[in-house]
Amino acid sequence: MDRTKLVAKSHPVVVNYHHAAQRLRSPSLGGGPVTTTRSDRALGIEQGTVIQMVGWDDDCDQRLIDSVTDAAGAPPVDDDYDDVVDVVVLWWRDDDGDLVDGLLDAIAMLAEKGAIWLVTPKPGRDGHVEPEEISEAAPTAGLRVTANISAAPDWNGTRLVPRS
Repeated sequence: MDRTKLVAKSHPVVVNYHHAAQRLRSPSLGGGPVTTTRSDRALGIEQGTVIQMVGWDDDCDQRLIDSVTDAAGAPPVDDDYDDVVDVVVLWWRDDDGDLVDGLLDAIAMLAEKGAIWLVTPKPGRDGHVEPEEISEAAPTAGLRVTANISAAPDWNGTRLVPRS
């Protein structure tokens, strides 16, 4: 079964768990960001990408963590890493505090062309973060949403990049 789906920016993407999202532009869908699956990269992470995971806890999806680590070719850097990173994977739950503050902390770690993957529990799961909260927090933190995916069975992913 082909599980690749193209959807408009305002709709979540259903992707195969082991696949990654890749951002595309589609004039037929109004030129906005859409996503599709790719089997060779987890969350669009390529070999050599420096990643940092923030907010990791026992409830995080280990298969997603493993696929991101495998795609990068190295484990995530430690919290005391003193250089910029290409990708921050920010695990966030509703009770983790102020999302804007969390995003601002993550931005401080990013390389110039870096991205944040905000990974939040799906609806009905403990700690679910409403999409409206993400939509409001992103621009306040100077970010824009470029993709929404089903990152794992219990987790959604939102790709955020600095506004240009």
